[in-house]
Amino acid sequence: MRWAFLIFFLTCAAYTHFRGRARHGSFFRQIFDHSTFTAPINCFAYLFSKVPNTPYVSPAAFTELAILRANWRVFREEALALEDAKRIQAAEKYNDIGFNSFFRTGWKRFYLKWYDEPHPSASALCPRSVEILQNIPSVKAAMFAMLPAGGKLNPHRDPFAGSLRYHLGLVTPNDEGCAIVVDGIPYSWRDGEDVVFDETYMHHAANTTNDDRIILFCDIARPMRYCWTQSVINVVGSFLMRSAASPNEIGDRTGGLNRAFRYIYAVRRAGKSLKAWNRTVYYVVKWCLFGGVALAIFWH
Repeated sequence: MRWAFLIFFLTCAAYTHFRGRARHGSFFRQIFDHSTFTAPINCFAYLFSKVPNTPYVSPAAFTELAILRANWRVFREEALALEDAKRIQAAEKYNDIGFNSFFRTGWKRFYLKWYDEPHPSASALCPRSVEILQNIPSVKAAMFAMLPAGGKLNPHRDPFAGSLRYHLGLVTPNDEGCAIVVDGIPYSWRDGEDVVFDETYMHHAANTTNDDRIILFCDIARPMRYCWTQSVINVVGSFLMRSAASPNEIGDRTGGLNRAFRYIYAVRRAGKSLKAWNRTVYYVVKWCLFGGVALAIFWH
């Protein structure tokens, strides 16, 4: 039974790696990517997805999102007010496990909601945006996201396929030099225009212009073929993603993963220090740890 599970797990990981045209440099690199650990539930989502399993999905497939497009100037106004007050910012502590690596390359955010009720800070500072979002049940998470002039996001996959990613341009350079590339296909943001894509494909972004970019960034529930498959994805998504909730400020909810993240990151920093000191010792220790975990799981 254990070996059957291992084969199933590796099969799902291999499908994740070879899905689409863009991928990590090697399957070895994929094995240690966070998307490997969610590969089984993601393959379930792909199998029963009601929308096409393509890098981009037409926004027309989500009729409820027309409300967001129609109110893009409302979102823009409140986003600009936040930016003027310097409220769109990187996490001040190690309490945003989902986007921690993005902060190093200039990316910033202000959460409106995250798989739960809106953050109190969002309700106070962006009441109209929050009201609009709360009237669309398929919007599971939302934030204002800034990619400054010269900023970039390195190639990556997001971990959970139970949602699709929605971007609505609010304050953009309206230029090809500010774009996201999903599975090798570029899309440049424009004011008032939206796009839906599958964030579990490899994607990266860059703003090579002289102007900052601010968008409305949402997780949209992936429509599933059957009620029971939708329920499975909703339950798993709620459990996994709610634990990654990150605050804008004191008083906002912090999920369990992010409460533990500062300790996890301390271990990671120790690993980086060891690697900088001696790469050979680092890899010996790393593989001994992984080998020990594997033996603990599969040793009879």
